[in-house]
Amino acid sequence: MPWKKKLSRKSKNLYREALAQSKLYLILDRQVQNYDSLFEIAKQALLGGVDVLQLRDKKGSVKDILKFSQKLLEFLNKKSLAVPFIMNDRVDLALACGSSGVHLGQEDLPVSFARKLMGPEAIIGASCQNFEQAKRADQDGADYIGFGSVFKTKTKPYRSPMDLKLLEEVFLKIKIPVFAIGGINQDNVLTLRQKGIKRIAVCRGICDAGDVRKAVKKFLCEGNSVVECQLPKLNVAGSIPVPRL
Repeated sequence: MPWKKKLSRKSKNLYREALAQSKLYLILDRQVQNYDSLFEIAKQALLGGVDVLQLRDKKGSVKDILKFSQKLLEFLNKKSLAVPFIMNDRVDLALACGSSGVHLGQEDLPVSFARKLMGPEAIIGASCQNFEQAKRADQDGADYIGFGSVFKTKTKPYRSPMDLKLLEEVFLKIKIPVFAIGGINQDNVLTLRQKGIKRIAVCRGICDAGDVRKAVKKFLCEGNSVVECQLPKLNVAGSIPVPRL
């Protein structure tokens, strides 16, 4: 018997609604923290108000990736949280664990092929580094784009920081959600907010934080008014509770 029941169309639509309203996307990177730590980071980040979770493990075994994914998905289901859980790179593992979708790089399976395999309800994201890639991802049916590297990042040290004018152009012209990604931290996130960039994806800025929940809240509030930061976070599912850990 599979450990996770197949989601109904209504349930999957909740994940799409959550993605449409999302502001902060957390990448749980196995090369940054071990799996035990990543699970605790995920729980605290959810309490802080993170909108989307992605697992990225470039070197792990299939067994370890599926074990962690099962544990995290069971936690999300138990707490009835409509938070998309995205698998990095691997369409096969996304299908095997029943995740909300997959995130694909430029060297991975094309978005259009992934859509044929995963179906219309799966959330498919694409990493893009220029406007042409972003436009093609949109045309091919991606649900969102991760655009970067915006700043210098340890994850991809060979990349130079991008011209933020390019980032602004993509945010203005691409209609699907675009998340700025790459080296975003508490010191430089305000630069993005001042340019009207509302969606960001963060890894080390949260995974390496001493107080994960506080770091998440600061990312969400940076650039907003005090009143906005004090307002309770709305949940697209209406009846979905904040987890009590």
